[in-house]
Amino acid sequence: QLQLVESGGGLVQSGGSLTLSCAVSPYSLDYYYIAWLRQYPGPVEREGVACTSPSGGTTYYADSVKGRFTISRDNVKNTVSLQMTSLKPEDTAVYYCAASRRSCHGGMDNLGKGTLVTVSS
Repeated sequence: QLQLVESGGGLVQSGGSLTLSCAVSPYSLDYYYIAWLRQYPGPVEREGVACTSPSGGTTYYADSVKGRFTISRDNVKNTVSLQMTSLKPEDTAVYYCAASRRSCHGGMDNLGKGTLVTVSS
């Protein structure tokens, strides 16, 4: 079973930056699409924020974060990062790392436990 562990969440002021990390084990990252999802407070579904192909050559971003967030991966270290800049209060959410062997689109097969990002105004 693939395990994903997120870190790097915290409290940041509006306009600030934060970088989230996802450590993946025990299998190689080489075969997985990796996405960052987020879930706002309350009974709402998770939404996709960013996704990267196994080689890192293709990335996708939600319109709400384009130009502000950057997803990157290190297949040697088996980690994926999400660099977040110009943060807004509406970015406040629990951020999850997720993996799939099929695609960035559609359901992900593995999910971490999440890390909370709070952006104060």
